[in-house]
Formats: sequence, structure tokens, C-alpha cells
Amino acid sequence: MSEGIPAKNFGFGEDEQMLRDVARKFLDEKLPVQTLRDLVAQDPDAVYERGEPTRWDEGLWKQMVELGWTGLAVPEANGGLGFKLAGIVGLVEELGGHAAPTPLVATLNATYVLAACDGDNASSPLGQIADGTTASLAITDAKGSWDASACDVSAASDGDGVVLSGTAYFVQDAAKAELFVTLAERGSELILCVVRSDAQGVSIEPDHIHDLTRDQARVVFDHVQVAAADVVSEEAKPPLARAWASVLVTVSADLCGCAEWQLQATVEYAKNRKQFEHQLGFFQAVKHPLVNAMMEIDRARSLVYHAASCVDAGSDEAATASRMAKSAASDAGAFMSDRSVQLHGGIGFTWESDVHLFFKRSMHNQALYGDGSYQRRLLAETLIGPIEG
Repeated sequence: MSEGIPAKNFGFGEDEQMLRDVARKFLDEKLPVQTLRDLVAQDPDAVYERGEPTRWDEGLWKQMVELGWTGLAVPEANGGLGFKLAGIVGLVEELGGHAAPTPLVATLNATYVLAACDGDNASSPLGQIADGTTASLAITDAKGSWDASACDVSAASDGDGVVLSGTAYFVQDAAKAELFVTLAERGSELILCVVRSDAQGVSIEPDHIHDLTRDQARVVFDHVQVAAADVVSEEAKPPLARAWASVLVTVSADLCGCAEWQLQATVEYAKNRKQFEHQLGFFQAVKHPLVNAMMEIDRARSLVYHAASCVDAGSDEAATASRMAKSAASDAGAFMSDRSVQLHGGIGFTWESDVHLFFKRSMHNQALYGDGSYQRRLLAETLIGPIEG
């Protein structure tokens, strides 16, 4: 493969296919939809009304660690597998297709940023992640900005290290994370630090979200001491820019997997449910939207794998391709979620329908790091310049 030129077939070879197939078989066995419902949705009021943390299976997580999934994006030099993003995308699609309540996506996204940091300070946390430590990005301000243009965490110099004060918002799977890759403002500079979740002065304030397969929180830093060795980048913008295409592609892959499950579940329902002496799928008002959804999902999936292959090839088009992927995946997720509830009829609007678990995961992913409209605005600005208003 030439440098900068994406590989044919998206670089999805035997190793990537094997990883996807292993993931599918593992999740089919360990996390069928009834097991998922029993795990996260037996008592939704516990989360929605009483504010209890979302449930997840730590035993299942340990098995994922044993399979080497936390080390996929960690470079080989740091004890990981250095796997291609095209292969990771296949795995994450399966996570989305099972609505897996696991911190793997958050950990992968933190890994991409650490791997993009220059210097040696990122080596230790990368090695820890390869060994199974969970991580998450704590880089978003109160207004929802994550592009290192603003920050609500300040870093005051303290000897060779820094002291962090402030709050990071919209932190994914914060209750499960052991490490936070944290953006902080030191004078006129933005830096990246690694902070343990159990460090003195760190507290987690849960957000109220509808997705029962993950959690989200505000992470508060109250004069948290950070050693010089834990400052992984003295300039935050370059590593975030290098890693961001991978972050967007990974969230997009989860969206595609989630939408595919909803499509298959709705098709199956349309085959089995009868009205007016016909299967629901007999009616054009049902089968045409399902065909449209299938095309939207396949289009998004193609863009996701193309973007992943651009990242793997080091192409200059990776950033643009990843925004196209996130735009298409967000739109496909929204369209399929709407149709899946609608076409399930009366039962689709009840909590007893499994569609809700995937619907709400999809809604969260659509907004995460920018929905379709936001991504298209960035694409337009890239192609034609700034847009007024």
C-alpha cells in the first residue's frame, strides 16, 4: 500500500474479518438481547428517577480484555497490537449491534489521542490500557466544545508538574474509567494530562441521559496534583487533530451497528406480524421505508470503512472522510430509529420493546461529537470557506 493511498477493499483483510467474526460470535453468545435487557433495563427508574449508575457486566469486560480488545489501538511499541482502524471498525460495529454496555469505545477514543502524543510520557498509560485499564476523554467544556478551542480546566504550574482545577463535561463512561485524558489550559497554552479517577480531588457528577448502555458525567478537578510524567502533551491541539478522524470513525461504526440491529429486528417483525390478513411487510408503507433504511445504512457503512482506510493509509483526506462518515451514520441512525419505533406499531412505543435500548443508544451517538448537520457545516467550510450566521 502506497503512503497516503487507501488500500483496496478498505484494507479489510483476513485478520480484520477474523476479529469481526470472533466479536460477533462472542457477543451473540454472551450478550443476546434478553441478557442485555436483564442487565440494563430491569429497573429503568433506578437510573431515570433515582439517579443510580447504569449497570454493566465487569466479568464480561474482563473477557474482552483477555481477548486483547483494549490493546487493539495501542501501538506495538507500547505493548498493544497496533491493529488497523479498518479492523477496529468491524469490532465496534458488533458492539453497536449488540448495544454492548462496555467502556471499550470510550477507551479506544482515549487511546487514539494518547497514541498521537509526541514524547515518551504517553507510553505508560498506553501500556496500562493494553493491560485492561479503562480510560475516557475529559476534553469538553460546558458549551460542548471538544476541539481544543476552549477549556474549563485550568492548570497551574507546581514545580515540575501542574495542579488542575475546573470541570470537564460530557465525559463518556466516566463512572467506569480509571484514567482520564484531560485537556487543561496553562496560561495561553492547552496541554493534555493523564489523571487517575481515584486521584485526590477528582469527583464524578453523573449526567442524566436516556441511554442505559453507558453513562456520562462531569468530572470535577479540585486542586488535583499532576506529576510532570503525566503531562502527555505540552501542545494539545496537534494530537487531538491527528486522533480526531479515528474518534469520529469509531463512533460512526457504533452507529452503523446499532442501526443494522434495528433494521433486522424491524424486518423480522414485519415478516411475522399480520394485519388485514397480510404480513406487515406486504404493505408498501412498510417495505419502502425499510429498503430506504437499508440503503442509508449501507451508504454510511461504506463511508465509515473508507474513512478508516484513509486513516490507516495516513491520507490527507482522513479528516474530511471521517466527517462524511459521521454525517451519514448520524442521519442513517436517526432515520432507522424513527422507522423502527414507528413500524413496530403500538408495541414500539412501549418500554417493553427492545427497540428502545438501541433507539436511545443511537440518539446519544448521533449527537456525540457533532451530528450530521454539524459535520456537514464543517465539510462546507472546508470546501467553500466560512459560513456566516
